[in-house]
Amino acid sequence: MLAPPSRISKHYLALCGGVGGAKLALGFAHVLSPDQLTIIVNTGDDFEHLGLSICPDIDTVSYTLAGLVQPDQGWGRSDESFVALDIVKRLGGETWFQLGDKDIGLHLMRSMLLDQGLSLSAITAQITRRLGIVHEIAPMTDDIVRTVLDTAAGPLPFQRYFVKARCEPVITGIRYLGAEQARPSAALNRALADPDLSGVFICPSNPYLSIDPILALANVRKMLASTSAPVIAVAPIVGGRAIKGPAIKIMRELAIEPSAAAVAAYYADFLDGYIVDAADRVTLPGMQVIASQIVMSTLADKVALARRCLAFSNELAEQP
Repeated sequence: MLAPPSRISKHYLALCGGVGGAKLALGFAHVLSPDQLTIIVNTGDDFEHLGLSICPDIDTVSYTLAGLVQPDQGWGRSDESFVALDIVKRLGGETWFQLGDKDIGLHLMRSMLLDQGLSLSAITAQITRRLGIVHEIAPMTDDIVRTVLDTAAGPLPFQRYFVKARCEPVITGIRYLGAEQARPSAALNRALADPDLSGVFICPSNPYLSIDPILALANVRKMLASTSAPVIAVAPIVGGRAIKGPAIKIMRELAIEPSAAAVAAYYADFLDGYIVDAADRVTLPGMQVIASQIVMSTLADKVALARRCLAFSNELAEQP
C-alpha cells in the first residue's frame, strides 16, 4: 500500500492509458498523498470477452499501483497461471486474448457487479480498495465508449486490432463510438472543477488510442483548455520512436509526422507545458518545453519523472 508522507492542499489530475501511463501514475502515487491525486483511465479499450467485462487499462493501472503487475511485460498479474484458458482452448473457445486465472477472478467480480447495476466508477473504487490502493483510480466515463480502428481490412474493435491482429492492418481512421453521448465520470468532472486543482498531467500514453478517447468525451477538451491549472504532457515518443506500442505506425498511416513535436501540436489547444527526452528538440508557440529523462525503467525513474512533472507545474503556475 502506498502512503506518501507529504501532504499539501494542492490537487493533481493524471490522464492515462495502460502500461506507459501506469508507470507515471505509480510515480505520482509515491510522491502525492491520496487526497492530492486523481488518476483517470481510458476505457475505450474495454470490451466483453467470454462473457466477461474486461477493462484492460484500468486493470493495468490498478495492478501496477497494487504491486501486482507482471514486471517484465507491464500488464497482467504476476505469478499468473492459465488453467482456465487451457480449458477454454480444449473446448474450442477463443484464446487470442490472454486471460490468466487471477485476472479472470477480477473480471468475474466486475461482471457480476455490473449486472447488479453498479457503475464502473463504484466497481473500480471497490476493487482498488480491496487491492490495497489508497489513491483514486477512476474510469473516464461510466457510459460505454468503444475505440474502433478503420483499416484496409475493414473496421476492427480495438482489442481485435491490438491483440488478435497484432496491430498489423493498415489504419485509415479511428473512431470512439459513443463518446459524443458519453458523460465524463464524476471523478473527472470533480477533479477539473476543483478550485485546488494545481496541475493536469497527460501521461506518456498513446495519444490516439489511450488519451484521445478521454478527450473525445463531452466538454473534456474544452475544460482542459479553460482550466487555470497548468496542463502538461509527457512525450510518448523518444528520438522518433514510441516508448511502447504502435504510436509511430499509426501516425505514419494517418499521414501525421511521427515525432514528439506532432504529439504536442495535437494537444496544442489546451497544453501549457511539454516534457520531452533530451534526444528531441520541440518548439511550439505559446508552449514551454523542457527536456528530462522520460524513459521509466525503474521505480526511481518513475518517481523522478513524477517529481519533475510537479516541479514544472509549479514553475508554470508561478509565471505571470
